[in-house]
Amino acid sequence: MKTLRLLTTFALGGGLALGAYWLANNGRWSVHAEATPVAAQTNGAPLYYRDPSGAPLWSAGPRKDDRGRDYLPVYEDDQAAAVASKPAQAESSRKILYYRNPMGLPDTSPVPKKDPMGMNYVPVYEGDDADDGAVKLSPGKIQRTGVKSEPVERRAIRVAVKAPGTIQLDERRVSVIAMRAESFVQKVADVTTGTRVTSGQPLMEIYSSAVASAAADYLATITSKTVGGVEVYGRGSRQRLVNLDVPEQVIAEMERTRVAPVTVHWSAPRDGIVLERSAIEGMRANPGDVLFRIADISQVWALVDVAERDLGTIAVGQGVAVRARSYPGRTFSGKIAIVYPQVNRDTRTVRVRIELANPDAALLPDMYVDADIDTADSAPVLAIQDSAVLDTGARQAVLVDKGEGRFEPREVKLGRRGGGYIEVREGLADGEAVVTSANFLIDAESNLKAALKGFAEAGEHK
Repeated sequence: MKTLRLLTTFALGGGLALGAYWLANNGRWSVHAEATPVAAQTNGAPLYYRDPSGAPLWSAGPRKDDRGRDYLPVYEDDQAAAVASKPAQAESSRKILYYRNPMGLPDTSPVPKKDPMGMNYVPVYEGDDADDGAVKLSPGKIQRTGVKSEPVERRAIRVAVKAPGTIQLDERRVSVIAMRAESFVQKVADVTTGTRVTSGQPLMEIYSSAVASAAADYLATITSKTVGGVEVYGRGSRQRLVNLDVPEQVIAEMERTRVAPVTVHWSAPRDGIVLERSAIEGMRANPGDVLFRIADISQVWALVDVAERDLGTIAVGQGVAVRARSYPGRTFSGKIAIVYPQVNRDTRTVRVRIELANPDAALLPDMYVDADIDTADSAPVLAIQDSAVLDTGARQAVLVDKGEGRFEPREVKLGRRGGGYIEVREGLADGEAVVTSANFLIDAESNLKAALKGFAEAGEHK
């Protein structure tokens, strides 16, 4: 009966082993031997069970994979054979520093040992634990973690500086109509605040005794037939009219008709919009009283507040795209005209003046706008993706891909940022590859490596 059980076990075990081998080789038979006699394997309990497809998956007890295949048992003899199959001569010439946990746990041992699943601890040799700070990852781990590298190249860095602001009138395009002598408003034209006027358009009629006296004196000189000093006197009389700000067309009409008008027609000095009307029929206007205020808004200013940290990237003449919140999707183009030489102590901003063309009068005074200042420099600089930088606040570093799974951390000095790229001023050379994806996982791996090394050194001092 005992013999029958042995034969049954031998046949069943051999069939399962061959079946598993056939599945592991994708349905192909081979004379390659994982043909270890089942009788030899049954001399002891399995150490653990491995995935039948060869994937790095293990189990402490029997189980099936996602395709329903049984995990293959691994015995002590198989483990010893696997270790013996490694190039022992090459490894024997290298010093073993310590043994690490085969599952990657932060557990080391100064001597060979097994984990709770019976797996041997993996030796760490002197060459594998170099002090150059490099991190070495297996190709499988690189693929699983999604590590990507990109060469360092020269490119133009575009730093977009955004700043809010408001629309203001161009100070050079504002005119006021004020009396220079005591006057009375006889009549006001049909012009109100907000009315668009043209240069020379009548605004009001004014009576002023000072203007009437100067006009009479001027007419007396230009109608006189006296020769000599009369001409000089005539020039002085005309200058008095000019000093009283009498419109030029009124003086020209007096010279043509030789008649001094009782009232003077005051006209608009420029094309624009009436911002203020203080003139009222019958009112008395004292010298200096502003009766009309007219502004040309065909060109306006955008006064924006730029953060102090961006002051070094802007300069006079740079192009600016201005977007008004009242007109979504529309962009007004302009240039920086002046950077005001003063920093606001409360907001830590600097005011910048941008001149904008406004032919259709869409931009109105005090309208809110957002400015996008183009600070692009045509000169290419060494640049990397901003995702490649490991920034601790006090220092910045990148991981340089040295090839064959080795990654070297390196401190760098950075410059301008923009468009997803950062200028590198020190630390990298053109053409070197840096990690742009999953670099934080590699950084965590290097920290784990440092911890394992510390555990090993602590064990040696015991």
